Amino acid sequence: MTYPVHKTDAEWRALLEGKGAEAPAFQVTRHAATERPFSGKFERHWAHGSYHCVCCNAKLFESDTKFDAGCGWPSFWQAAVPGAIEERRDSSHGMVRVETLCASCGAHLGHVFPDGPGPTGLRYCMNSASLDFTPR
Repeated sequence: MTYPVHKTDAEWRALLEGKGAEAPAFQVTRHAATERPFSGKFERHWAHGSYHCVCCNAKLFESDTKFDAGCGWPSFWQAAVPGAIEERRDSSHGMVRVETLCASCGAHLGHVFPDGPGPTGLRYCMNSASLDFTPR
């Protein structure tokens, strides 16, 4: 798929290194890796503000929708802006899940599951390495 923001792997790597992103950010966002549970900087982060794509800065989530799912990754029950997140079927690792990607640049964010709290019942389970935070 073609996204509004497009760069080569070398350009993405340079951008992420230049902004001091977490070490696994390139592998997570550009090659769908997953950070270890309970290892990301936003898993226990509760400040007020918004979470953005670490690659292109697209707004993805508001802190008001973040909750402690106990799964080891930052979890949200709703995207900040309709259409900000693309969903794709993922049948890797012997299971079927719904992968989430930044709709602006195609960065892998994590997965969404139907076991979250109301009002949506969704759990957007994100890799911290795919996110940046802007305080309110």
